[in-house]
Amino acid sequence: MKLYLSGPQTQRAAIAGLFVLLLPLLQPNLFGPLGRASPSMFSEWNAPKPRHLALLHSALQRQTSVQQQSRLWSPLANQGWKPCAETTKVPLPEKSQGYIQVFLDGGLNQQKMGICDAVAVAKIMNATLVIPHLEVNPVWQDSSSFTEIFDVDHFIDVLRDEISIVKELPSEFSWSTRDYYATGIRATRIKTAPVHASANWYLENVVPVLQSYGIAAIAPFSHRLTFENLPANIQRLRCKVNFQALAFVPHIRALGDTLVNRLRSPPNKIQAVGTEYLLEGRDQIEKQKAGKFVVLHLRFDKDMAAHSACDFGGGKAERLALAKYRQVLWQGRVLNSQFTDEELRNQGRCPLTPEEIGLLLAALGFDNNTRLYLASHKVYGGEARISTLRKLFPLMEDKKSLASVEERAKVEGKASLLAAVDYYVSMQSNIFISASPGNMHNALVGHRAYMNLKTIRPNMALLGQLFLNKSMEWSEFQGAVIEGHKSRQGQIRLRKEKQSIYTYPAPNCMCQA
Repeated sequence: MKLYLSGPQTQRAAIAGLFVLLLPLLQPNLFGPLGRASPSMFSEWNAPKPRHLALLHSALQRQTSVQQQSRLWSPLANQGWKPCAETTKVPLPEKSQGYIQVFLDGGLNQQKMGICDAVAVAKIMNATLVIPHLEVNPVWQDSSSFTEIFDVDHFIDVLRDEISIVKELPSEFSWSTRDYYATGIRATRIKTAPVHASANWYLENVVPVLQSYGIAAIAPFSHRLTFENLPANIQRLRCKVNFQALAFVPHIRALGDTLVNRLRSPPNKIQAVGTEYLLEGRDQIEKQKAGKFVVLHLRFDKDMAAHSACDFGGGKAERLALAKYRQVLWQGRVLNSQFTDEELRNQGRCPLTPEEIGLLLAALGFDNNTRLYLASHKVYGGEARISTLRKLFPLMEDKKSLASVEERAKVEGKASLLAAVDYYVSMQSNIFISASPGNMHNALVGHRAYMNLKTIRPNMALLGQLFLNKSMEWSEFQGAVIEGHKSRQGQIRLRKEKQSIYTYPAPNCMCQA
């Protein structure tokens, strides 16, 4: 059977065919979900619906008692530990062994750890540290330098009695640049430093280079210093760098203070969405929370969603998009891919979705008048994914809702600076919670433990099992959540062997009071 088209029909068919051919060029994300940390159009087209409707319905109708709010918002009691990062005062040697350069990759918090380790390595070798070079972040394409993120004069001043630091190399070493080491094999480059190298490794392998050439450049350097068998003063020095020397530049602190002040200000007296009571009708509870806010670090980007190999309710289109993303980035070599979604959730290996972290917060006692600050970059699935969390917490804020375009101008589009603002606000919050483990989570857990601040660590295995039970009622869910998080709210945990000193500062960087 032949199909004949008239002239106008033929024209329309040709135009339609041309459109289909050009569509991948005009909208590449529609067919190739390769943009990191942002969803493909197909996955957003099928906006995920709430997966826990019964729990969500109950959570939207929740009431919290004065006693529950009092317990929730009370600061941590004294746990018998205090910050203790000062080192024994020893005069600096008159002569340095030479100059140390390090090139640091990763995001903001991985780079912070590298900076702390670089100071420690310079101390071990009696070398002069050149302000570290921060590599362009391959994920976010951020080229922010050390001096654009951290207050370099404060950094040098705090550490002036510990090591010698210079902002730039003297002219005779001006050839030692990132480009120089990228274009050939160089005798002054150290590229064989093992992960968690010992102090002796640096003394045996890097000091000879310093003695021969007066300079050594170590790259890669991330995680290149052990946490074990180091002198106490070196461990404390790492914490001194992390918790005292690495202050953000003034404009980041100023924007952070602006956000904090606005979060501590009373919200407008409007009726909370999805509730049947007014803000002004709950005086006792509101007094408990006056001027207080919680920060939620919502780590739910596309990399994490794909690498977890979990099902997040976006249907077949989302599953295919994430599978293709895994294949492109990791050639399909993702350990979790061999397990079913149920197995992964039972093991606590699936990141919490915005809906699930919202239900966790609601079960812990945060009501819908809570001032909630959302610290995140881009959430996979966009606003469609966040909408359920916003229903539960209509007073949720972020940088864009709290600050004007003009106020954000210096940090906009720069992932490391945006992360620095979020870190600063997180350290000022009454309570911090992170939806999933990661560098930001670990850094803030450690810093807030050092300062004895309340930090809630989600019990991922418990939550995975609870969310698999589709017949569970709200009262049972809430009881299990509260019981399962009693010991996960900032209690000091002593560092064990091989654990990071930046996540577990006690006992190395804290003293018993």
